[in-house]
Amino acid sequence: MKKVITFGTFDVFHVGHINILERAASYGDYLVVGVSSDDLNFSKKNRYPIYSQQDRMRIISSLKFVSDVFLEESLEKKLEYIQEHGASVLVMGDDWEGRFDWVKDACEVIYLPRTPSISTTEIIEVVRSIAK
Repeated sequence: MKKVITFGTFDVFHVGHINILERAASYGDYLVVGVSSDDLNFSKKNRYPIYSQQDRMRIISSLKFVSDVFLEESLEKKLEYIQEHGASVLVMGDDWEGRFDWVKDACEVIYLPRTPSISTTEIIEVVRSIAK
């Protein structure tokens, strides 16, 4: 069985999330998704997600092409997570291009293009501007 692993915050879930997860799943037989913890998201973006880590994990685990979900608590533990879940492929969005090449000795690393013209940050900014 070929296991694929990917990571993300997956806040304010949208079609771009579905697209990247579905494409990631196509690289193997089993897709494992690490959902960034609330604290990890704060350290990356200086804000907490709109939805709690439990809700985001529940949303991701409900998708038919996702086999397993776990809580990602540190960017530095990527290799540990890959080994722990037995993944042979790491898939990330191309906004992370080159940032995880250091795990290439453990698995294949693939960077996929993001869905154009949609991002959680932009959605949150639009909603905030309308609410003012």
